[in-house]
Amino acid sequence: MVETKVDPLLRAPAYHQLHDRLRRLALSGEIPPGGRFPTERELAQRYRVSRVTANKALSQLVMEGLLQFRPGIGTFVRKEALELDLGALVSFTHKARLAGRVPSTRVLEFERVAGSDLSDVVLQELGGAVPAGVLRMMRLRLADGIPVILERRHLRADVCPELRREELEGSLYERLLKEPGLRLTGADQVLRAVPFEPSDAALLQLKPGSAGLWVHAIGRAEGGPIWVEDTLYRGDLFGFVNTITIDQPPRPGRITSISGIPPVSRQTTTHNLR
Repeated sequence: MVETKVDPLLRAPAYHQLHDRLRRLALSGEIPPGGRFPTERELAQRYRVSRVTANKALSQLVMEGLLQFRPGIGTFVRKEALELDLGALVSFTHKARLAGRVPSTRVLEFERVAGSDLSDVVLQELGGAVPAGVLRMMRLRLADGIPVILERRHLRADVCPELRREELEGSLYERLLKEPGLRLTGADQVLRAVPFEPSDAALLQLKPGSAGLWVHAIGRAEGGPIWVEDTLYRGDLFGFVNTITIDQPPRPGRITSISGIPPVSRQTTTHNLR
């Protein structure tokens, strides 16, 4: 906790001065990553500004990704963002542990759905008829207790008929790798920046309309597609990395449209899961 002291701003406009000072404070290391940042009231007292100005400066630093707001708890210096390699399918559990975070999962929905209850788009992306139906699931993925990913997935029930709800609290990828006779080959992905709907934002502990990344993926195994997934990633806590080479021609994406929304960028991932 940084000691509250009076440090009035000397020139107008006050907001720009306050933003610059708070930005330096967030980057200085004086407050460690994950440490609590001064509150709106404390900043107003320390810099002799209105609470409206203090709130505006804090909100801007949250938007820039330097601070993280947790409803009902406070504002904190953001830890380094988790990174997702677009060139490889790696489980969130594995990636979070590599980053020194403690992963956890809340299973919000898990049910078997008949093929007749699926939308035409999902059914088509799963390759047509699904006699055994699909397993529909929604999971909230957390790192150090902080929600970072909201995942909705339709998985062909015939590829993993004995899957149990409690198994979804760990890595689904690792569970699929143990399924006899199933060999995962990769996924087609479409990425798009989106504002979060109010219900999704609430689950991710964000304000409605907060920006993030939406990833639509079709997972594949030998024999064809086996899952369709829509995942929302918090833009302030997740980063994406990729390696681009000049000696390989670009590969066209195999997804032509998603529910009538033209894709903005495409990535085909064909590496094995780890």
